Amino acid sequence: MAKQKAFYFDASACIGCKACQIACKDKHDLPLGVRWRRVFEYGGGSWVEQNGVKVPSSLFSSYLSTACQHCESPVCRDVCPVQAITKRDDGIVILDSEKCIGCRYCEWACPYGAPQFNEETKAMTKCHFCYDLQAQGLNPACVDACVMRCLDYGELDELRAKYGDLNEIEPLPTNEITHPSLVITPHKHSQKSGAGTGRILNLEEEV
Repeated sequence: MAKQKAFYFDASACIGCKACQIACKDKHDLPLGVRWRRVFEYGGGSWVEQNGVKVPSSLFSSYLSTACQHCESPVCRDVCPVQAITKRDDGIVILDSEKCIGCRYCEWACPYGAPQFNEETKAMTKCHFCYDLQAQGLNPACVDACVMRCLDYGELDELRAKYGDLNEIEPLPTNEITHPSLVITPHKHSQKSGAGTGRILNLEEEV
């Protein structure tokens, strides 16, 4: 296959500390509300009646750290009317904010919510895989910040050979939309995308 940079995420080890999310915001000086990497808490359960009282049952919770998936078929690129989004030879999807006209089509099209609108500049922005750090032989900021070593990156085929080929768990969308460049080790409570019984528990965070 053609060269394709990809992220790896180990959901079984993530503790939801958000160090990756904060490192990304710090490295790129992102304003309030713009999060190129986000950590979601996903959970659920049910209620059962015991002695006339309803109590929680089968509770579960896990975390998901996610950013732009640098998809093999990026719909954000396809819908951009000014060709501000391109895919490099190494598979990294780049958004040129200088070309952006702020129409937000990419935001609406992306199933992962990766393109983020910057209210200060009135232009879209997104994770560019810290290509500047990679050019220096360094790791992406989020990878280095992870205290549990849940994040890794590399060539997609090499990551699949090492970790498997799973690339969809709740609350991510199913993979056939854009073919994300992502490999996941699931948590014991992880559920297949499209078949989840839980919900995102921390949607209202604004950092």
